[in-house]
Amino acid sequence: MKAVILAGGLGTRLSEETTIKPKPMVEIGGQPILWHIMKIYAAYGINDFIICCGYKGYTIKEYFANYFMRMSDVTFDLRFNQMNIHKGYAEPWRVTLVDTGEKTMTGGRLKRVREHIGNETFCLTYGDGVSNVNIAKVIEFHQQQGTLVTLTAVQQPGRFGAISLAKDQTIINSFHEKPQGDGAWINGGYFVVESAAIDYIADDATVWEQEPMQKLAHHQQLSAYRHDGFWQPMDTLRDKNYLENLWENGNPPWKIW
Repeated sequence: MKAVILAGGLGTRLSEETTIKPKPMVEIGGQPILWHIMKIYAAYGINDFIICCGYKGYTIKEYFANYFMRMSDVTFDLRFNQMNIHKGYAEPWRVTLVDTGEKTMTGGRLKRVREHIGNETFCLTYGDGVSNVNIAKVIEFHQQQGTLVTLTAVQQPGRFGAISLAKDQTIINSFHEKPQGDGAWINGGYFVVESAAIDYIADDATVWEQEPMQKLAHHQQLSAYRHDGFWQPMDTLRDKNYLENLWENGNPPWKIW
């Protein structure tokens, strides 16, 4: 099965990093968050990736072009223009990088890579969120549901400490650091998609999360796999630092490999 990763957005809320690189190339633990996402899929045997590039997509291409070199010990003999690799490791990945346009919306990016997907069931996610979701169970659930699309539904934790205050109350009786949000389930990405769902996308200006998913829901072709484990997007510098701290502490929840 292939995994399609949307990696072409501007990432304006992370401008501290994204002025020089696309958001999927912002590093956590010395590796782009894109690499972490791919490692999650690879842990379930999915090693064939289609990356939808856009903003500064050439940096993603350069990363994979030099991947083996980055992961290897090497000696350069400049006198004889020779290179000797002493120790090298590369992932068993097949990576197709497609320029889907800088201003193309998420649905348009998916439509542009249809020729690389064929008529197969495939996985789809965003290039800026990590999770310990069980991909194998999402795929199994999707097959049981028989719909065109399954999304992973998550409940995002609150970002700030919550307190309870009644009218005119000044003494706090309870405080919860980063409580669960309002209980609503939200789209966490990590989709499983039938290729026929791409027919719901009109053109480059189509946002996948709007008309296509609304129509899929209306036609009862959209299922939700509930994931109550770890899920975290990297929308802001605060998110990036949070993920970095989890990695540095030695047991990041999304490291399932």
